[in-house]
Amino acid sequence: MRNHYQITITDCHRARHYTLTEVMRRAALAAGGAVGAIFLGGLLVIYALSGRVEKLDTNLADLSDRNAAIQERNAELLARQAQLTAQVDARASELIALSDDLEQLETIIGLNPPPTLPVAERISVASHTAFEKNLMLSSIPSGYPLAQATVTSSFGMREHPVVEGTRLHGGVDLRASIGTEVTATADGVVEYAGNNVGSGMGKMIKIVHNYGFSTIFAHLSEIDVEVGQYVAQGEPIGRSGNSGLSEAPHLHYEVRYLERRLNPSSFMDWSFERYQTVFEQEERVQWQSLARTVRSKVRVMDQPSSRQAPSLSAISP
Repeated sequence: MRNHYQITITDCHRARHYTLTEVMRRAALAAGGAVGAIFLGGLLVIYALSGRVEKLDTNLADLSDRNAAIQERNAELLARQAQLTAQVDARASELIALSDDLEQLETIIGLNPPPTLPVAERISVASHTAFEKNLMLSSIPSGYPLAQATVTSSFGMREHPVVEGTRLHGGVDLRASIGTEVTATADGVVEYAGNNVGSGMGKMIKIVHNYGFSTIFAHLSEIDVEVGQYVAQGEPIGRSGNSGLSEAPHLHYEVRYLERRLNPSSFMDWSFERYQTVFEQEERVQWQSLARTVRSKVRVMDQPSSRQAPSLSAISP
């Protein structure tokens, strides 16, 4: 028959005959083609995924190698940082020792000789006017740099809390929690404001005052002034902290005269009511000449100007 196909299947017992129409034949071919296409598509997908997996494995291996290299480099940098930190600490200790030895040597060879005249002959405190006293107290460091201060380590020789050995403590340590406001103890200009790593003082401020005096505030957590800035007595300049060679939060405070460190306690207790104390306690300052300079300055300020600016009519043609 036209458009009919007969399929015969025989075995040892009998033969079976199957008849397929053209439609059935085409359907079978289509089904076979679809199955083949699906199979081929599956093979292509598997091949593509295998390529991606292989590429990801390669990338993962590269990343693992890079991570290992980065960790190795990081370990080297950490070791180098520890080495540099140790070197900085060693240099800071050497600087502290050299500074202490220098001051002791100055005392031994007589660069800081005690005055030969008694206090009463060096300066006549009773003759100072109230204005002169106030000018001295505002121009020369006086009072405490903290609102509430307790001295935890005094000026003088001591066992250094961080560096082994006995060292000259060139200032006083005042108890202060991190963030306590620090104020200037006299009018002056900021000479240094930054992290002074080499000295071990950490974040530090140095203010230069009149008549050769200067003050240093060390181990700060914050610095609120800039180099060259003028600050008035009592003005906030920063906040206490624990930076540098320090084992606990506190403020290290120094008073210097011609770059020689003095005992700050004499100046912290100096006030209008206790005006004479600093002259009796601190003998390395030439108070007599300083007092004369202050008095001359006050006299100039009190004198009216003898020169009057010419009027416009006097200079007009």
